[in-house]
This record gives sequence, C-alpha cells and structure tokens, in this order.
Amino acid sequence: MSSYYFSKKVLTPFDETIDVVTEALKKEGFGILTEIDVQATLKKKLDVDFNKYRILGACNPPFAHKALLAENKIGTMLPCNVVVQENDNGEVEVTAVDPMASMTAVENEQLREVASEIRGRLQRVIENL
Repeated sequence: MSSYYFSKKVLTPFDETIDVVTEALKKEGFGILTEIDVQATLKKKLDVDFNKYRILGACNPPFAHKALLAENKIGTMLPCNVVVQENDNGEVEVTAVDPMASMTAVENEQLREVASEIRGRLQRVIENL
C-alpha cells in the first residue's frame, strides 16, 4: 500500500466495476459528484490512445460540511477521488485517495478527525470489493 492511496485488483469487467464501486460508495454515504472519462478525454483532446480510466469524484455531504466548517479552504482537496482503471494486462484496479495523506499538510485537529473517518470509509469500500 502506498502512502497516498488504497488499491485493489478486482475480477469484474471495467464497466461492471464502475457500477459496483458506485454502489459500494453509496453504502458508505458517498455520492458521485463528478465522473471523468480520462480515456475519452485524452483521445478527444490529444488524439492518443489510453487504457480505460475513470475518475469518480466521491463526496460524503455531512463530512464535507464538517471539513469545510473546520477549514474553509479545504474545498481545494475535495471531492475524494476514486479511480477505476484497466491495466495493460486487462486487469481492473480500483484506487481511492487516502485523505489523511493530503490532510497532514493542514494543521487542524478537527479536520484530521474528519479525514480519519473518511479514510476508514474509503478503506472499507476498497477492501469489500
């Protein structure tokens, strides 16, 4: 495990994994605010081929609200990104940001408590895939 993300390879196809991850996030109180299709964007903007790669911008509104109350500039680090990607060998991998990694740059104990709770929720999402 890296110091800034949690990751797991799954056996489900890419499109099905998007649905599974979205549902798993929902169970932990997250909604998807943004969805970026990196493959399509790179093809359109740069005319390059890239593996299937989707960035899901996940948000848990009550915790986002607490974080914003604790630190009004924390919106620069929201939402929590979750990536679903198809690797060169065809394996599908799901990766979630570890919010504690980015929050350590901010000296605010209230914010660390929120980040710790979100970290636990995102870890459960990844572990339960």
